[in-house]
Amino acid sequence: MNIVEVSHLFKRFGATQAVKDVSFEVSPGEIFGLLGPNGAGKTTTIRMILDIFKPDSGNVRLFEGKMEAGVKGRIGYLPEERGLYKDQPLESTLVYLATLKGLDEKTARSRLKGWLERMDLADCGKKKISELSKGMQQKAQVIATLIHEPELVIIDEPFTALDPVNTRLVKQVLEEQCQKGVAIMMSTHQMNQVEALCSRIVLIDHGSTVLYGKVNDIK
Repeated sequence: MNIVEVSHLFKRFGATQAVKDVSFEVSPGEIFGLLGPNGAGKTTTIRMILDIFKPDSGNVRLFEGKMEAGVKGRIGYLPEERGLYKDQPLESTLVYLATLKGLDEKTARSRLKGWLERMDLADCGKKKISELSKGMQQKAQVIATLIHEPELVIIDEPFTALDPVNTRLVKQVLEEQCQKGVAIMMSTHQMNQVEALCSRIVLIDHGSTVLYGKVNDIK
């Protein structure tokens, strides 16, 4: 079973053809790379997968069906832009975001304790998010993406603002999720990250598919 099936997606904004005839599949237990330069159409493709944008034509299937309310709880999404509440404490913000994904508060707090330790943020729970470094905020967003134990994780430039030590930490976390059978779709313009993590990729440029397949075959 494929977790994601994207078939012949097209999307235009005015005179700009942002995505034209993009197709690919993502399977359980793999880290799949959505690769391309800035402005290639990667984020637009992600937003169509998540039903934020409606495609002009083409189809998206998630878990062998359409996007529905129940499906959204099975997905974790880490956008490139940070979406945390700057004036709120880290712990209460992450608990709140977890409850939006269907967790009860007790379960959210229990899981969060382990996640804060795992991401070296155990001493930051009571701090306002605005008091945290950009790297700490990025790790907090990783927690918000994973705390409800999604089956599909979509991450857009996940290593933004991370130093080499924390980049390695987040890579380890993603690989652990992959080993659990989670499907991970990683959007990035950094080829070295793709080579380090992904087994398969689709390369998009100017909205169109340039390459699609196994990384080793493409190399």
